[in-house]
Amino acid sequence: MSVNANQWRPRPVPVEPQAAVAWGEVARRLHARLLSMPAEQASRLNATANRDVLLVSGAAADLPWVDGVAYAAMDERAPGLWLPTHWQPEVPTDLLAMALSKKFSRAPLLLWRDPPAVVPLDRQLPVTAEHLQRIDDFWAGR
Repeated sequence: MSVNANQWRPRPVPVEPQAAVAWGEVARRLHARLLSMPAEQASRLNATANRDVLLVSGAAADLPWVDGVAYAAMDERAPGLWLPTHWQPEVPTDLLAMALSKKFSRAPLLLWRDPPAVVPLDRQLPVTAEHLQRIDDFWAGR
């Protein structure tokens, strides 16, 4: 089950971000930003990545910014579902979360509008030099 881009509507009021989400080349720039971040700030963040996306979660004040990054937050009606801060699905999120959880057998999940994707968030780890190196090695195919 997925929600395509025409099944979303803008949120009347964006929600406070709990995660920075970056795709493709923007993900590489976000990764570089994390490497240059003060260790104290980075220690308050968690990250997960796949070949297409890098997601960094934490308090809004600690989230890094790079040009092209977007933001997500946990949905208040469906705590296992994370959504873009500026968009919401047309369908009830509690029902959507149940269907996605059943289909993917993982939680929490990020449901993204553009590009349309579902990203498991259950393997987030603290942002450390070692974790960032593992992400870099993964992207490089090492």
